[in-house]
Amino acid sequence: MHDLQALNGATIAFDLDGTLVDTAPDLVGALNMILAEEGFPALPFDEVRLMVGRGARALLERGFAAAGQPLDALTAPKLVERFIAVYLDRIAQESAPFPGVVETLAHLRTAGARLVVCTNKLTNLSVALLDALDLLSAFDAVIGADRSPAAKPDPVHVLTAIQAVGGDPRRAVMVGDSINDALVAVRAKVPALLVSFGYTEDPVETLGGDLVIHSFLDVPKACIDLLTSCPRPNTGL
Repeated sequence: MHDLQALNGATIAFDLDGTLVDTAPDLVGALNMILAEEGFPALPFDEVRLMVGRGARALLERGFAAAGQPLDALTAPKLVERFIAVYLDRIAQESAPFPGVVETLAHLRTAGARLVVCTNKLTNLSVALLDALDLLSAFDAVIGADRSPAAKPDPVHVLTAIQAVGGDPRRAVMVGDSINDALVAVRAKVPALLVSFGYTEDPVETLGGDLVIHSFLDVPKACIDLLTSCPRPNTGL
């Protein structure tokens, strides 16, 4: 690993789905179970994979639209509740950290970085997933959409996550895989580090991140480069 001294005291906020963990198999499985219960055929994995990462309701809305039946506003709350129950029951049945995640998080913590999860996933689902994968102890806090006044791409989400671990937005990096991660970083005036192996329907290079990496093992060096080469002023919350 690189000399990580520059990361001591810095805050690194991570998206969850598509960045830390490949959760698509279990999310698609839960979606297809709901579709089956409602009388619709399963959707192909490759078609649904890129729908992941924007929250349960968004996934259901896009899934039902792809099945040819827009999600009914009256029944949506019950279907979302059912989806969450089904997903929680299989939270880590097939999901797994992306290669390099476990060792990289350990190196970052040893270097003195503050690590926080900033995700549009509900906090209880995020904690259950991280705990099932033995990743929970790597983070100082987990801030799901329900623990922030607004969800990504609203900048308050990542600023809330940084504040939750006692961090300074002027020494923080947002690591993600999607347009929401790029936008939340730009709006919060923190650098955006994007991974190329996540869930985005548009080429990751077009999303407006400051750097794109192709291996999670490159996170430490990329964060050091961003913190030392493009510091951004920030007034905080």
